[in-house]
Amino acid sequence: MRRNLALMLELEGYEVLTAENGRQGVEFALEDPPDLVLCDVMMPELDGLAVLQLLRENQGTATTPFIFLTARADWSDVRLGMNFGADDYLVKPVVRNELLTAVQVRLARSELVNERLRQSASGFNPDFSSAEPLQQKLGVTPRQAETLLWVAQGKSNADIAVILGLSEKTVKQHLGSVFQKIGVEGRNAAALRAVEILSQPRTGHLPG
Repeated sequence: MRRNLALMLELEGYEVLTAENGRQGVEFALEDPPDLVLCDVMMPELDGLAVLQLLRENQGTATTPFIFLTARADWSDVRLGMNFGADDYLVKPVVRNELLTAVQVRLARSELVNERLRQSASGFNPDFSSAEPLQQKLGVTPRQAETLLWVAQGKSNADIAVILGLSEKTVKQHLGSVFQKIGVEGRNAAALRAVEILSQPRTGHLPG
């Protein structure tokens, strides 16, 4: 399957590097950060979740698009992977068109987000570890702040629905409320506002 997937991508002009296990994959990715990672969930040495965690902890691969490939289609597994920072989740066996579409969409979205940040948020260094600053400074509810936090990281409404265990309709309702409260017309402006807030230094409280 690994060889077949590599061949499909190479025939489309992609440069593909394969790894036999999770540990080798992490080594390759840290040595020469890729534009996108396709990773199985069940692997020897390190499983897919461990691979994702290690790559997200490294500055060079922290925002690299990451797509899980797995035979397990349970929604709880999907949600867990997305919470760990995965960008997409494809169930094996993956057909050619589905694979290529997922790769193209994630690469395009990654470039769009990076370009937007380069143009509009130069010098920002957002901390996405908590939605609390958004809640405090924008006056939104905890759930609305969580939703905006994921929007600021380039997630789609469908992605956010999986991560937070909501319906896409509810996600849209949360975003509509956020847009109204902070006075913006769409998700791009809201994402930029969130990045600005999340890039501000956080002050802690010293015991008195």
